[in-house]
Amino acid sequence: MSRVKHAVSSLKRRKKTLKAVKGQRASRSKLLKTAKEAGRKALISNYIDRKKKKRNFRSLWVARINAACKSGDMSYSRFIAGLKKAGIILNRKMLSEIAISDSAGFKSLVKKTG
Repeated sequence: MSRVKHAVSSLKRRKKTLKAVKGQRASRSKLLKTAKEAGRKALISNYIDRKKKKRNFRSLWVARINAACKSGDMSYSRFIAGLKKAGIILNRKMLSEIAISDSAGFKSLVKKTG
């Protein structure tokens, strides 16, 4: 029986790892062990930051809605509670877009809730 060393598959695997961390600096893109660590850490950071992105956008929308509500002499919390009571179903993204692009429309929403 002939001996198998797995050279081709090992090289393929190493190349795949090094290609994934191609843009990293110094040994993180050259040496296999540090490249693996860098790749693992990058994937974890990517996952976490996808969640953070959603969080950041929501806080941006809330800040925009709050600023628009202040110009109509109402607090953000009372505005959102008023929307729920009035049965107006709009998410915060759409409310912030309305506040930016159509200020008259947003003021009418504030009047309905107040």
